[in-house]
Amino acid sequence: MAKLHLPGWLRPPDLPKDGVMSLYDHLREFRYRFVVSTAAVVILMVAAFFFYGPLLDVVQWPWLAAKASLEASRPELAPLLTNKGITGPFMLQLRICLTAGLIASCPVWLYHIWMFLLPAMLPNEKRLAVRFLAAAVPLFLFGVAMGYMIMPVGIQAMLMFTPPGMTNWIEMNDFLQFELFLLIAFGFSFLLPVVIVALNMVGVVSFQQLKRFRSYAIFGCFVIGAIATPGGDPFSMMALSLPMVVLYLIAESICRVNDKRKAARSSTEVATQT
Repeated sequence: MAKLHLPGWLRPPDLPKDGVMSLYDHLREFRYRFVVSTAAVVILMVAAFFFYGPLLDVVQWPWLAAKASLEASRPELAPLLTNKGITGPFMLQLRICLTAGLIASCPVWLYHIWMFLLPAMLPNEKRLAVRFLAAAVPLFLFGVAMGYMIMPVGIQAMLMFTPPGMTNWIEMNDFLQFELFLLIAFGFSFLLPVVIVALNMVGVVSFQQLKRFRSYAIFGCFVIGAIATPGGDPFSMMALSLPMVVLYLIAESICRVNDKRKAARSSTEVATQT
């Protein structure tokens, strides 16, 4: 770290040979990683201001796609996306660029979170964490992509309930919150099999338990789908719930294989001891 010529107040502590750090050293380590992660977010947020036009197009695409479909089926609705207040346009640009900065800098702050937690992990916990991340990141991104692609259909379905003679003026900040919430909900819902398999690997749940509570789990997937989709339209709910059910069944099958391997390993160890 000396080669970086960091200020003394920011320089992280050296890891002791025994791996045991004092509370003060932990706080210094946390401060260093927090400052570096925050700096990465701020730098990339500022960079995002230069790409605001393309970023705004990405944010607005679900709305524009839904509006185009509505204009073909019910042109009298004429929904409108609006911005409120004198400072509204600037605050919108700030929110979009901050979100872009958080997403673009995720390799940096995820790395520093990992490095902060790594010294406290046992070797088997490190292996489990690496497997968890290797499966969780692609599934989360796939869930976000799926939510983004089906969002226009959900928006169109909800706006179709507009009574005759009325229209919808939707505030841009409300739409942005709706969009982010839906994408995060889809992303985290696709982590279900990873969480279940991880719990099975550490012995918290077994295949027989998952099989016994399968009907309750499937019902829970539909409840989560109804709660997590802010629009509440049946299409969005089914688009979230059905993949969760499929992923649960896949996780159940993986847990079955894991339990068989554990049983075979235990039988081999018992036979060896006798």
